[in-house]
Amino acid sequence: MSKGLSTNMDRAHDAVRQIVERSGTSFFWAMRLLPEARRQAIFAVYAFCREVDDIADGNMPRKDKHAALDIWRKQITDIFTVNIAIDDSTPNGAILIILQNAIVTYDLVKDDFIAIIDGMQMDVDGPIIAPSMQELELYCDRVASAVGRLCVPIFGQADAKGRAVADHLGLALQLTNIIRDVPEDAQINRLYLPRELLEQHGIDTGEPNAAASHINIAHVCEALGQRAEQAYNDAKAAIALCDPKAMKAPIIMMQVYYLNLKRLRHAAWQPQNLRNIGKLKRGTQKLEKLFVALRYGAF
Repeated sequence: MSKGLSTNMDRAHDAVRQIVERSGTSFFWAMRLLPEARRQAIFAVYAFCREVDDIADGNMPRKDKHAALDIWRKQITDIFTVNIAIDDSTPNGAILIILQNAIVTYDLVKDDFIAIIDGMQMDVDGPIIAPSMQELELYCDRVASAVGRLCVPIFGQADAKGRAVADHLGLALQLTNIIRDVPEDAQINRLYLPRELLEQHGIDTGEPNAAASHINIAHVCEALGQRAEQAYNDAKAAIALCDPKAMKAPIIMMQVYYLNLKRLRHAAWQPQNLRNIGKLKRGTQKLEKLFVALRYGAF
């Protein structure tokens, strides 16, 4: 590698790492456990996800969000189909430089990148309010499982077994987040709980804040929690078929998120209770994450 290319790559790595650090992700420490080359690739995948998520959740007009996501679609397509030199001074350039290298090194799949963008598009085109269970699972696949499908080859499980872990664990993690975030999502006119379960428990699906405060909301969350529990069990079974060394990072994420599902259960499936508990026990939860990382994460 020439000195110029090396300098360009170094700047890109620094820029990507800064995006990850600024995000405040609680999994920064888990990603740091990876060997350097794999860590750099994971940082780039995370930074890509962070950037497109910020587009979906930002304050731009909808047409500008569509345009920004379309730019990402074109850029991802280009680095898969065109032998182009990317400069870190171009829009999204630093992330694309590292992703281009990771795609070749770990045989990442273009459809998984596009699926993530499509998931963000679902939020942009929304707000999502009481989707069908089928639509909810499609959303979870795009915004969570597709991320996992990009990560497992980098972790070292680049086969159907690794993708199965990503599919099941992504669903489990996203459903856990959805249950936990019901009150917060309702404040921005979103309601990801499935229409079938809301109607089954007599909850009007048209108004997120009313649904989130309904007396029967715990029954809906409990039912969705059972689906999440099933997905965790499926993920555990899929992990058991994989290389244990490659599964250390997924196990860390699974253990941390499963603690939240347990808290929801102990809070009688009332999401607001978990929010209140979380405010009181934030320090304790950080210690829990550190314990999980030490227990499962030594590479």
